[in-house]
Amino acid sequence: MVFHRRCIMLFLVILVASFLFCTASATTTQFVVHAGGETSRTLNLAVEDHVLIDFSVIGQSVHTLRFYLACPNGTVRDFGETADFNYPFVCVDAGNYTMKFSNLNSVEDKLVTLNYEIEHYLFGLPQMLFLAVVIAVLCVAAVAVFILMGRPHY
Repeated sequence: MVFHRRCIMLFLVILVASFLFCTASATTTQFVVHAGGETSRTLNLAVEDHVLIDFSVIGQSVHTLRFYLACPNGTVRDFGETADFNYPFVCVDAGNYTMKFSNLNSVEDKLVTLNYEIEHYLFGLPQMLFLAVVIAVLCVAAVAVFILMGRPHY
């Protein structure tokens, strides 16, 4: 009976841990923006997601390219020519945000190292913290039920 309970608890711990590890995503990638061309990357975001976009550009002689961020509501934010870029923001509209890297006015290819991190929020709290609070409340409730069921009733 004790072994059975331990197996169930181990299964629950593994299940909760695997769920918690999937709540935030960070991605690092490298790609080439060819001379006279553009490259896009799309992020699918939910309302209240906290996003950090960070990239650097390497070229043979010029280390800049033009960067745009297209929002799902149709607005396009032009950040101009940049080499090292760091931009945190909170998502206000759910949908696809498109990062556009433009190398139209250049005769050389550019290597871009892109890092972006997305942290999901629930009810104004980071999803990890929210889930930890929910799990703590459930554990306290389970202990209370276990104690109440173990008391002898006279």
